[in-house]
Amino acid sequence: MARNLMIQGTMSNAGKSIITAGILRVLKQDGYSVAPFKSQNMALNSYITADGLEMGRAQVMQAEAAGISPCVEMNPILLKPTSDVGSQVIVNGIPLKNMPAKEYFQYKKKLIPDILKAYDTLDRKYDVIVLEGAGSPAEINLKKDDIVNMGMAELVDAPVLLVGDIDRGGVFAQLVGTIMLLEEKERRRVKGLVMNKFRGDRKILEPGIKQLYDICPIPVAGVIPYVRLDIEDEDSLASRLETSDSDVSGEKLDIVVIRLPHISNFTDFNALERLPEVNLRYVDKAEQIGNPNLIILPGSKNTINDLKWLRKNGIEVQIIKCARQEIPVFGICGGYQMLGNVIDDSCNAETGEVIPGIGLLPVTTTFTLSKHRTRARGIICSQSGMWEMLGEKKCAGYEIHMGESTVGEGQAHAFAKIYNTVDGTEYMDGCVCGNVAGTYLHGIFDEKEFCDGFINMLGKRCGIVTHGGSDMSFEEYKQREYDKLADAIRENMDMKYIYEIMGL
Repeated sequence: MARNLMIQGTMSNAGKSIITAGILRVLKQDGYSVAPFKSQNMALNSYITADGLEMGRAQVMQAEAAGISPCVEMNPILLKPTSDVGSQVIVNGIPLKNMPAKEYFQYKKKLIPDILKAYDTLDRKYDVIVLEGAGSPAEINLKKDDIVNMGMAELVDAPVLLVGDIDRGGVFAQLVGTIMLLEEKERRRVKGLVMNKFRGDRKILEPGIKQLYDICPIPVAGVIPYVRLDIEDEDSLASRLETSDSDVSGEKLDIVVIRLPHISNFTDFNALERLPEVNLRYVDKAEQIGNPNLIILPGSKNTINDLKWLRKNGIEVQIIKCARQEIPVFGICGGYQMLGNVIDDSCNAETGEVIPGIGLLPVTTTFTLSKHRTRARGIICSQSGMWEMLGEKKCAGYEIHMGESTVGEGQAHAFAKIYNTVDGTEYMDGCVCGNVAGTYLHGIFDEKEFCDGFINMLGKRCGIVTHGGSDMSFEEYKQREYDKLADAIRENMDMKYIYEIMGL
């Protein structure tokens, strides 16, 4: 039986996911076999496992930090918002159905057997499981049917660390207020408090920590400084999605990603962000697009409504204008679907409409009620024109989409030849037409050969000096960042005490 520890937060974005990853990395470095677990995650960023199942990206990141392959047992329930009041409910990696919030809250306790089965699978395999909560355990309107915070801690008898975000201000009120709203038995589970994202002199903080203990006699187990790390963010609250200015000097490649209201898998672009020759910026207004070297239309959890949003806000017109000026446009998944001529949702997967696409690719997309989920690798087809340098480059990633896209005969050609690593099938992916291209492959820039080729292609086209990408693969880069995170945890958290409360 594994030892366990649960990380809960005073609010969303307090840093639970990162703290969890850091503790996992420390435990791994100390010789333990460790795994992350989050019973229920809500995020538009998802991932396809080696066996074709869907899970949240946060637990994938944590699995990487733990040095293990991600599996769906680490995140048995995934909620992917489809609107402000509803989500697609994914159980054990397979879509169950779309549910309004009210229906899901009435239903979710039925999922406890699935949650416990997933946890037990990890329990038998690993020395330690580090669990992550969601939001705050002090949401008193949700406590009755809780399956992800104190309800989960009770199910597996896990000690809890409570994390507050000092960078936002009010961390003492966050911690005390959360503790005060817990039931007495829940308070007893909280073994330590953590102040995250601290900037400044620790000595100035000490009097407050002493007063905090007088009010709330739970030790502060760590004060984690604000550390600049390039580790995947869980959701679109991430600061990386804030708009940034274009590189007016012209010394860097100016790459624009359209920040869709329901943008999904924005982690597709993390590999580009780290490159010194790239200025990557997210925009949500037509006037912000400017005259970039590349426009990327990313994935979406609600393709039709996001396409309508593009039209309403004048972004579609600007994309078309840029494309006619020979600025490259690249679509991924939902973005690829939008670039086509028609999106047919007669099956009512989203809105039940049949609407015209942007019309930059001769592609018709027909939605289906079944979701295509797979990991894939392949090779970019021989290309001409501006995409010629990508021809025969290796590519890899994963697909996760509702619908199939058909390319009009004789009007364009495929982007890549794909091998489905789940079922062994081979097929053609995507479409290329002039300076516009699209693919279903998420994570395509994580493959070093493709990413280097793509950046060199843009650099040559724009007259900007590139360095062929990075000497380090993206995977190596991520592992380095996890080690930096572990260093910060060791230096600023009482790991001896953490080991004690876990019984190690």
